[in-house]
Amino acid sequence: MELQRYYEAFQEAGVEVIALAVAPVGSVNGAQQATGAIYPLLADPAHQVAEAYGVYNLLGDGVAAPSVFVIETDGHIAWSHVGQHPGDRPSAQTILEQLLGW
Repeated sequence: MELQRYYEAFQEAGVEVIALAVAPVGSVNGAQQATGAIYPLLADPAHQVAEAYGVYNLLGDGVAAPSVFVIETDGHIAWSHVGQHPGDRPSAQTILEQLLGW
């Protein structure tokens, strides 16, 4: 998992990585165990968070579009990417470039 490989770089940049899935808690916990992810994976089974960020069912598939939101401590969205298809995800390096100007 790419985020896992870059997790330390995110931490050094003062950023916390959190993954959110429109799925039941049990499924998300199973995915975290199966992947060994060291960052938090959170469940959004009623898709409230996905809807609040405007990414729920954008692709007509009943889940959140692949999205990244960089949120500052004051709640301001500093940078975001909302995918236009299931594989449309920025690389960890792209996210770090946006954060740090690498």
